[in-house]
Amino acid sequence: MARHGRLGRHSIWRTLAKVTASFVAVALVSGGAVAAYAAWDLANTLKPTVSLGNADVLEGVPDVGAMEGGVNVLLIGSDSREGQGDAFGDPDEETAVLNDVTMLLHISQDHSHVEVISFPRDMFVDVPQCVDPADPAGEPLYEQYGVKMNSVLSYGGMPCVVKTVEQLTGVTIPFAGTVQFMGVAAMSEAVGGVSVCVAEPIEDEHTNLYLTAGEHDLKGLEALQFLRTRHGVGDGSDLGRISNQQVFMSALARKLQDGGTLGDPVALYSIAKAALANMELSDTMADPTTMVSIAKAMKDVDLSKIAFIQYPTGYSDGGVVPSDSAEIVNLALQQDTPVTFDPTADDATFASSGDPSAPPAEETATDGEAGTAALATEESGEKAPAEDTAEVPTPTPSTEPLPSDVTGQTAAETRCSAGRTLEDQ
Repeated sequence: MARHGRLGRHSIWRTLAKVTASFVAVALVSGGAVAAYAAWDLANTLKPTVSLGNADVLEGVPDVGAMEGGVNVLLIGSDSREGQGDAFGDPDEETAVLNDVTMLLHISQDHSHVEVISFPRDMFVDVPQCVDPADPAGEPLYEQYGVKMNSVLSYGGMPCVVKTVEQLTGVTIPFAGTVQFMGVAAMSEAVGGVSVCVAEPIEDEHTNLYLTAGEHDLKGLEALQFLRTRHGVGDGSDLGRISNQQVFMSALARKLQDGGTLGDPVALYSIAKAALANMELSDTMADPTTMVSIAKAMKDVDLSKIAFIQYPTGYSDGGVVPSDSAEIVNLALQQDTPVTFDPTADDATFASSGDPSAPPAEETATDGEAGTAALATEESGEKAPAEDTAEVPTPTPSTEPLPSDVTGQTAAETRCSAGRTLEDQ
């Protein structure tokens, strides 16, 4: 188990600055006594933060309103049992600190599109030299080569996971947060639950999740179990779990936007408080004002322009490795280019199916692919091709078409989780 260095105490001036920033942020959206109380409450919710060592890229970023320019945030899900009680096993025996979930949220410079990249936990990666969290002023940790992604958190802490993903993708990530099991449950409660579709029953004795086919409103522990389940969905692999998580996240995006959550000061306050109380955040992200600014940057993004992408990989002995298509995903991030999924992409490992209640796509008499292409262009807002042609319209130069081995979905698509019963496992 990795040792973590003791964090220094915040100065009184830094604390006062955070109180002031909290007050300004909440006052802008609330007003009066409610704002004053909310600011005080948020400031007292703050947990110790972690420095990523790259805060200089944020110089000049405004403190209020939608954050200007592009935003990169790394979200890390830790399987550490520390402080989680005995609901997930004995914390004294199960002491691993693994980043089983690693996601990069990218908001474009003009706030017109968003990409959420999920990196498989069993993907082999190279780790750059990192600061030793047990001795920040001492010798740095050595580079590592060909280690699994989920081992990086225990090796060098959150900053090392950030540096690893930065090296992998070629983009700078100034914001990051790590959340444990109960934090995920609390966050799902803060948003009021998420409605997901289940095509086939999910039965998973490992996470104690049992869901019948149909619609389910998930929050709290049940939402956490849905996000954790691997044996109960798809082919039982981590890649299948990523796809199942995308079902949840796309539903969450639709709720936050269509339900007006991102414009609701009470809802934003509740979410910010839950994040501050339940996540270990980078010092660049621990200001509630910054969190509100990032949320506002996503407020008006078209749901068809929010893409959830599974980082493309190929199988290797004992895990997976980035495929050639990974470089296309990297370039899209580096060049801030929106992406479109190939309508003929192989979704064999995708642990979800289309919404059974959705109307079927119209097909041409000659080829079913034309109907798929027409549906895709309709969702993206592009002009559909003439009915007498089955050719997929050529993407505009500003859009990066992803190869057929890159799977995922947009937030505009409703997909259903493809469950597995105990008999199938």
